[in-house]
Amino acid sequence: MNDFQPSVAGKPRELQGFLNRTLYHPLANRLARLLVPTPVTPNMVSVAGAVMVVAAGVLYALVGTPAAIALGAVLHLGWHVVDGADGALARMSGRASPSGEIVDGMCDYFGHGILYALLATRLDDTMGAAAWAIALGAGISRAVQSVFCESQRRTYQWWAYDVPWLQTAKAEGSGIGVTLSAFYLWAWRKMSGPTQVVNRLVASAEADPAERRRIATIAREAGRTTLPVVAVLGANPRTVLLALSMIVMGTSLWFFLVELVVLNIVLVFAIAQAAASGRRIAALIARGHR
Repeated sequence: MNDFQPSVAGKPRELQGFLNRTLYHPLANRLARLLVPTPVTPNMVSVAGAVMVVAAGVLYALVGTPAAIALGAVLHLGWHVVDGADGALARMSGRASPSGEIVDGMCDYFGHGILYALLATRLDDTMGAAAWAIALGAGISRAVQSVFCESQRRTYQWWAYDVPWLQTAKAEGSGIGVTLSAFYLWAWRKMSGPTQVVNRLVASAEADPAERRRIATIAREAGRTTLPVVAVLGANPRTVLLALSMIVMGTSLWFFLVELVVLNIVLVFAIAQAAASGRRIAALIARGHR
């Protein structure tokens, strides 16, 4: 049952922030259309995005001139276009799959892991070993915050628009990709609480289109409150914050501190808000069964 599937950039409008809606997604779709008739695969695009992130880190940390920092910011901002193009290419070419989702996630995490290590190298010149502790804490914070943000958004798409994702697919085989995806889902479940109750209700309604539509309506209404908070934990604000930290302050320290303090406070609030929302959604669904 997917007659309310979103059609714009594969995502509903409420999941597209201003930059995604006006810049990143339109450019990503154009790039994907150009790549459809070529041998380039979505996984190749994912890897190219990781290379762009690493290149931005080299320019920020190892070169460090004003011109290099500006170019690094452009590359890192451009990564959002490439990061959207892999999914768009997969949809346009009929190659969307859970394995592609895993590759995309691995490239994002590994690329940014190297970026953070490079930024720590630059900070080490003035802060010593403390730089590595701060960068590690910020990196772990980013990973946890990103797991919650992306999983919450993907779960919303499943509830509201019947778009399947990693959680709804059965992982097959073995290897690092399957292991990492299992760990990803484990972390998400630890943070999602009552969301899992709604997941079961959504799954049980798949054979009843009318009930499934009713649940989708409830989910979209609840998303008006929760999605704006989740968006703060997304990648878009981080890229801009890092660019400003490097361009204005000449250091990534302030960016790392925002991740360690401000965004973790937002994460705690978002988890509590999502739990309350999950309980409300479950109650509304149950009320309709009476």
